[in-house]
Amino acid sequence: MKPSLGVYLALSYLAVVLLAIGIVVPLAWLAVERIYLDTQRENLLAQARLVAVALAGDIGQAGEAPSPETANPYSQSSNVLPGIHTRLIDSQGAVLIDLASSEQPMQTSGLILPELAQNAAGQVTPQELLARPEIATALQGQPATAVRRPDVAGGRRVLYAAAPLLSANGEVLQIVYLATPLPDTQWSAFPLALRWQLTVAILVAVLLASGVGLLLARRISRPLAKLAGAAYAVAGGDLAQSVPEDPAITELALLGRAFNIMTSSLRQADQAKTAFISNVSHELRTPLTVIKGTIETLQDGALDDLAGRGPLLASMSRETERLVRLVNDLLVLTRLDAGALNLKKVSLDLGELATSRCQHFERVAALRQVNLRTVIAPQLPGQCSFPVFADPDRLAQVLDNLLDNAIRYSPPGAEVTVTLAREGDQVACWVADAGPGIAAQHLPLIFERFYRVDQARGRADGGSGLGLSIVRGLVLAHGGRVAASSVEGKGATLTFWLPVAAA
Repeated sequence: MKPSLGVYLALSYLAVVLLAIGIVVPLAWLAVERIYLDTQRENLLAQARLVAVALAGDIGQAGEAPSPETANPYSQSSNVLPGIHTRLIDSQGAVLIDLASSEQPMQTSGLILPELAQNAAGQVTPQELLARPEIATALQGQPATAVRRPDVAGGRRVLYAAAPLLSANGEVLQIVYLATPLPDTQWSAFPLALRWQLTVAILVAVLLASGVGLLLARRISRPLAKLAGAAYAVAGGDLAQSVPEDPAITELALLGRAFNIMTSSLRQADQAKTAFISNVSHELRTPLTVIKGTIETLQDGALDDLAGRGPLLASMSRETERLVRLVNDLLVLTRLDAGALNLKKVSLDLGELATSRCQHFERVAALRQVNLRTVIAPQLPGQCSFPVFADPDRLAQVLDNLLDNAIRYSPPGAEVTVTLAREGDQVACWVADAGPGIAAQHLPLIFERFYRVDQARGRADGGSGLGLSIVRGLVLAHGGRVAASSVEGKGATLTFWLPVAAA
């Protein structure tokens, strides 16, 4: 069984915390140790300078630098003992004064120097002593410090400071050389009680981090688990599912809102599908019922009635044409939905196409006593007034549906106006009628399939409620847009825009 998201999040959070502790603690430790070491350097160097100043005063009183009869080599064994160990070294590397040894005679009057025990191991030759960088720097007149791990210290660090003892004319006479052992900062050097305290503190931090990680993981994984359950329910057909939109976490809130919008859209699509199937069934049933009744009438003997069979056959022909139109419209919508409508685009003048379709509908408009008028702005001779790149047959279908709809809903004596104009990089076409208009609550829905503002009138006139849906689909397929506006009682205007074709 694979671990849950909560386990992954908790482990990831714990890993990040442990990694942070593993990086921050050593860095902090090194920073503190560096600060401590820099402080020790400054303090020891300051003490070396003070000793050099004191010795310089003694030299001034005595008139000459200390020069013992016998000079000892430098011994660093005492450096590992607690305290600060002071030596006075001449320019040849000989130890003139060793405050860490009781065997070295005191050569300066007035200077009280403490004695420290020292064994005879760890001797350093004058050449080796002069080769040390801090002493070489001090011989140049500049004080310096260094940290080393001498063999006699067993790996322990020793801090050294060298300050020059200058004559009145600035010449380096001797070197004041101080040494002090540094405390061991390794883990094993800490007291057992302190080590236990630090271990407990780290364990408490890890436990707290684990607890916070688990809480955070649950805070994220629980809404996701609910979302997964709701998704499975939707997959099973339950479209009424919804999940809470968690406002505490932005991404979870967005995810929940997207899921709820998706289920709402699925419910609307399911309702639209149900309504579509119902409307298609109704539209098919009506003409099929008429055709079936006509056939039965003809079979019952009306076929031999030469005078009466004509109207029956004409009715059957009308219903058959209605079925053909309905099937063709459904086929166009299906292809539009699938993106499989094959558009044969060419460059054409929308003004010429609109004029041609208006001329085609003049007879239909005359039968309904409707005046059909086109308003097209004149252009220079030889120029294309309204160039578009479109499928002429499909664009003619758009104009036919708009003209048929406008003529059908216009009362006798009214006028239908087709207006074309350029709007920037688009061609606009308005088809306006003087009919009863469309109520405001119906305007957003008139492009939906099988939607009729006047249900009874639409079916009486043979409309299927698909014309404006086809108009919208075809215009969108050409990269355009469509809109409707109306003032109730004063007619309606349907407008579509198409991009202007490039020259």
